[in-house]
Amino acid sequence: MDTTPPDWIPDAAKLIYPGWVQRKAVTLCKRDQKRGASGNVQEYRLAIHAAVVASEGRDHWTGEWLHWHLIGTYDNREAAGGKGEHKKQYAMLPTIDHRSNIPAPDVVICAWRTNDAKHDMSPEELLEFCQAVLQHSPNWLPSPPRDIDV
Repeated sequence: MDTTPPDWIPDAAKLIYPGWVQRKAVTLCKRDQKRGASGNVQEYRLAIHAAVVASEGRDHWTGEWLHWHLIGTYDNREAAGGKGEHKKQYAMLPTIDHRSNIPAPDVVICAWRTNDAKHDMSPEELLEFCQAVLQHSPNWLPSPPRDIDV
């Protein structure tokens, strides 16, 4: 399978892309094997690339455009000192998310922010959670100013 970066990835990120996919594949494969998965790094590499292509550059769960220029730029040491502001800078960093809670090379691409919020939720649990937030939101949203027609 050809793992050439898609055209919509910025040119500078295209140079980083193969190494990024490989590092993510190794990390996910090792973690999933500890959880009982039997996939190998090559299967994960191909699954990640297929998920990137299928994403068309967007977050699988929200449809938002991801910041592909950020791949390969995250630095844990820098993040430790930056706290919340650093995290906001990388909110739209593309990450790999398991489609379900089963440890296997069945992945999608989403923003770091989305992955962080979803954590270990299944797609169904994520949808239920989001619906609960939306249903509750009128209770905590500020009232619109009186001089604006709503």
